Amino acid sequence: MASLTETGTGAGTGTRNARSRTAPSRAAARSNAGASSGRRIRKSPVLTVLMVLFVIYSFVPLVWLIVNATKSQPDLYSTFGLWFGKDFNLFQNIADTFTYRDGIFVQWLGNTLLYVVVGAGGATLLATVAGYGLAKYDFPGKRAVFAVVLGAIAVPGTALAVPTFLMFSQAGLTNTPWAIILPSLISPFGLYLVWTYATEAVPTELLEAARMDGAGEFRTFFTISLRLLAPGIVTVALFAIVATWNNYFLPLIMLSDPTWYPLTVGLSQWSAQATGVGAQPIFNLVITGSLITIVPIVAAFLVLQRYWQSGLAAGSVKQ
Repeated sequence: MASLTETGTGAGTGTRNARSRTAPSRAAARSNAGASSGRRIRKSPVLTVLMVLFVIYSFVPLVWLIVNATKSQPDLYSTFGLWFGKDFNLFQNIADTFTYRDGIFVQWLGNTLLYVVVGAGGATLLATVAGYGLAKYDFPGKRAVFAVVLGAIAVPGTALAVPTFLMFSQAGLTNTPWAIILPSLISPFGLYLVWTYATEAVPTELLEAARMDGAGEFRTFFTISLRLLAPGIVTVALFAIVATWNNYFLPLIMLSDPTWYPLTVGLSQWSAQATGVGAQPIFNLVITGSLITIVPIVAAFLVLQRYWQSGLAAGSVKQ
């Protein structure tokens, strides 16, 4: 009995000592948690003002475009630019935009979609295949190819427009859709982006395991690598779509037939009608057409935004 009592007493004493030892640590943890929860995040008034100015700078042109697309031609001159006119003419302006000059706007929209689907789609495909090959295969001259790609990224597209025009003129391809599609197929930035993304997104060990199981290179690419590259591919596609959709200078010098104009050049021609002899200003249709033009791009950003963000970050983080 005495031994049991001593044992019980010792156990109770040990339990009390353990509780007394853990009590200060728990109190310290609670005090640290309270201090961290009570810590205030420092705010910078300068950065807040700059952010507000940036938001205003970004949204004011869009608000101006939406508001003025609802005005008639006389209201554009007689009312404040950031407020609505006397009548709400948005739907009438949309109808007039699609029917002006036998619906030439619809043809320009179709041309733009053609250039985007074939040009941007082909650029995404070529950048994906080439970037994946450069990332996962070794061959003589790989460093030279890397230097050429970086150099191509550094050269602005406007600097190559005139040489491209001279080359296409000798080949008889000017004033044809190929004069816009073929230059759009080359995307050095997209190739570099897929290259850097595939280096980390597609593990080499996974490819070696697939080869050991008897899978060929094409099967490995289409069944394994393509799925892992999906965020990067979508990112490249989004950049290519925006670049082709907003392309202005190249179609301006390559095309002389209005039936092959994209929306950018076509709307510029409408805006030019307000000057010169026999001016016919149709600024209400130009503004409405500009609003219709940005709708597909905004929709593409909203749909592909999550893929775009993950594609930008995933390739730069090592697992």
